[in-house]
Amino acid sequence: MRSDNRAPDSLRPLSLERGIQFQADASVLIRMGNTHVICAVSIEEKVPPFLQNTGRGWITAEYGILPGATDSRYRREIDGQSGRTMEIQRLVGRSLRMMIDLAGLGERTLRVDCDVLNADGGTRTAAITGGALAVRDALKKLVVDGKLAQLPDILPVAAISAGIVEGRPLLDLDYKEDSAAETDANFVMAGDGRWIEVQATAENAPFADESMAAMTELARKGINELFQLWQKEG
Repeated sequence: MRSDNRAPDSLRPLSLERGIQFQADASVLIRMGNTHVICAVSIEEKVPPFLQNTGRGWITAEYGILPGATDSRYRREIDGQSGRTMEIQRLVGRSLRMMIDLAGLGERTLRVDCDVLNADGGTRTAAITGGALAVRDALKKLVVDGKLAQLPDILPVAAISAGIVEGRPLLDLDYKEDSAAETDANFVMAGDGRWIEVQATAENAPFADESMAAMTELARKGINELFQLWQKEG
């Protein structure tokens, strides 16, 4: 059995809390087991220079881990971001930009800050799942505030991890499982079933097609369960 007695294809206990940062334009605290991430959106009435005078908007993300989030103190990245941090926030930004046609946003930026309060594996996938819900709430606020005439078409986005641990395919790895995985992967999927990004890595030896297929099947099942969160209005 897994350490928390979950079945191989089960997600960790999941909960959401909206409005956790009341001064942000939208915010969501997503809890997946012992991984807790605040995703807050700030709306800026400007775009990066390469988008000026195009009529198109932008969605970008920043990611960070608070010092007390890990079993030993996580050092603040005062002197510059690590390669891992930059990789994760680029992944989050790329994923969230799939949600809408940026032409429908106007020349404004949605800046999504993802801060890890507690890290127990799957922080990047939790940041994507929570960040997407926060972006939806921010878009609704733009409509309520009269800055958008109507809500643009929104493509739901969610993400989950899967891996091979002691020869078994497992869904939604916690830190202990991720550390012991022979293969681990992160999957980002759109609400229409198309994949946005798949990251898969062999830790000790190459993995077979069968392993990839098993992880993909688990990920699709888990993400479809995460999309049920989209039925809960903020």
